[in-house]
Parts: sequence; structure tokens; C-alpha cells
Amino acid sequence: MTVTLTRQNDDYLFHATGPNQHTVSMDFNKEGAPQGASPMELLLMAIGGCNAIDIIYVLKKQRQTVRGYTVKVTGERAAVEKANPFKSARVEIYLEGDIVPAKALRAAALSFEQYCSVSMSLRGSMSIDYAVFVNGEKVTHSE
Repeated sequence: MTVTLTRQNDDYLFHATGPNQHTVSMDFNKEGAPQGASPMELLLMAIGGCNAIDIIYVLKKQRQTVRGYTVKVTGERAAVEKANPFKSARVEIYLEGDIVPAKALRAAALSFEQYCSVSMSLRGSMSIDYAVFVNGEKVTHSE
């Protein structure tokens, strides 16, 4: 896979385009309003997006009706020399619909442990944990 970033101004605004020809704006601006997401924001978005696609896919195959899906990804950064990489991320998955809670939890486990290429790519460099909520209730392993 190849992506192309093209500078859009005299500062740090880039448009990134991938093989599917969709463009994402990426920016870094300490003084004004950024015109795109930062690379670190995009990394958290990629974690949430990859897992969301997997979870929806698994739940559809299990004939679960998902009417709403929201994911919140919070990253914790560490100071390492001059960089501030993520040392961990917490993913909170909020599902609404006619969904068996145990199936939602299983779909999340499959995504994080086997399917999500983004999470798998980050394994070893940061920890990622998750929580699943179905119709406002947290799902635990005992359900």
C-alpha cells in the first residue's frame, strides 16, 4: 500500500491520499486553528476505525442489529527523548441496538486479538485495552 502526502501551504498542512483516492487533511499549527487532524490524532482514529469496522462486520454476520456505534479512543503519551509517542490507548465502544452483550464482547475480542491490522501493527510499542457498552450498560465477561 502506498499513500501520498502533498504540502498545501507554507507551513504544515498536508493532504494525504491513499489508493482509494480519498483525501485526509493533516496539519500541525501551534498558533492558529489547525486545518486538519494531527498525525497522532489520526493514529487514534485509525485504531478506533479499524476495530469499529471489524466489530460491525462480526456482529452483522451474527445477525445482530446495530443501530448506533460510537467509539472513544484516549491515548496516553510518554516523553521519550524529543518525541512523545503513545504508551497506551483506551478504547470505549458504545453500541445501540438489538445486540446480545456477549456477542458484542466476543466481536471486540476478535477484533483486538486477531483481525485489526492497526492494533496488530502497534503491538509491542503500546498497550491497547477496551471496554464494551451495549445500550448504556458495560459488558463484562460474566454476561
